[in-house]
Amino acid sequence: MKATYDHIGNGYNNTRKADPYIVERLQYHLNAINEGLYLDIGCGTGNYTAKLHQKDVQFMGIDPSEKMLKNAKKTHPNITWKQGMAENIPLENNSVEGVVGTLTLHHWNSLEKGFSELHRVMKSYANLVFFTSTPIQMQGYWLNHYFPKMLKDSIQQMPSLAHIKNAMQAAGFKNIYTEKYSIQPNLQDQFLYVGKENPTLYLDENIRNGISSFSLLANQEEVEKGLQLLEKDINSGEINTIMQNYKNRTGDYLFILSQKES
Repeated sequence: MKATYDHIGNGYNNTRKADPYIVERLQYHLNAINEGLYLDIGCGTGNYTAKLHQKDVQFMGIDPSEKMLKNAKKTHPNITWKQGMAENIPLENNSVEGVVGTLTLHHWNSLEKGFSELHRVMKSYANLVFFTSTPIQMQGYWLNHYFPKMLKDSIQQMPSLAHIKNAMQAAGFKNIYTEKYSIQPNLQDQFLYVGKENPTLYLDENIRNGISSFSLLANQEEVEKGLQLLEKDINSGEINTIMQNYKNRTGDYLFILSQKES
């Protein structure tokens, strides 16, 4: 994860802004009723951390990328930022009131170690909320039609929901819940499937540069050919047929929720 986001750290904030709807759902599920320290694990440049950080809900951001944290510290100097990984969290036992993580699980080296560490640092009855996508959901992205190798590589790095649940249960999180999320038309965080309903967004190089699948996993030749075909289909209207063929009910992303019991 460190190497990945050190590479795309510059300019990341140009397109990856905290989305208000996602922030609201994170706040709702976190249910931060206690004063104290809350943790954003894999915080990146801290866009979500800063929106969640309030007077009575003090957030700390932890991320392995020096470049990401440098941006976070510069933009939000009032928040505590620490370099670290989910598998080795630099915090004491039973020290945090709750945990959130957005689009980070697929970068962990070990889900089992990561969730075990989170369980260690969380207080009893603290809530945990993650925003992620699963391989099954990503197979329903129409991007597969234009960038099949890139999507295949992206899907391969995503842990399945079953794997996530097994790792959480092994760490001690007993009751696990999920909430489907479908791309909203006014999405402000321009991650991978931001263009679900607006394909022209992918023609913008700045947006592609903020998406790790395009900036790191993709073969440039495939991207160029895919973009040419996509632009052609947008102009002809064929894109509407392609998009319709990929309609499904799996949701595009997922909130995963649990609580550390006593």
